[in-house]
Amino acid sequence: MGPPKEDLCFATTNRQDAVKAMAPNCDARLVVGAPNSSISKRLVEGGARAGCTYSQLVQRGTDIDWRALDGIRSVGITAGASAPEVLINEVIDAFRARYNVTVENVVTAEENVEFKVPRVLRVPA
Repeated sequence: MGPPKEDLCFATTNRQDAVKAMAPNCDARLVVGAPNSSISKRLVEGGARAGCTYSQLVQRGTDIDWRALDGIRSVGITAGASAPEVLINEVIDAFRARYNVTVENVVTAEENVEFKVPRVLRVPA
């Protein structure tokens, strides 16, 4: 048995809130996530609805469409809840390789929820 359904949705809600909060301050948005992730796709759509002129889903730094970002002065980067932090950092590093980058974290909620590993997956002590 897994965690309650409402516990799984908090991360998505937090990311959607952050997308809305950063929208007035960015011309474009990149969402780090898998193309088959409905949550990541929703974050891309949320960027467009929040007023970003360009919103793109990328899995890695090598997926960034640099031509589409030509003339853009500020980019918001968010990620699906299951996107590994190493991939988010890879995207930021791809920008650092091309531009002088200032990173500003937008925090709309603190996530401190921990889920117990299901008993069947635990390593015996």
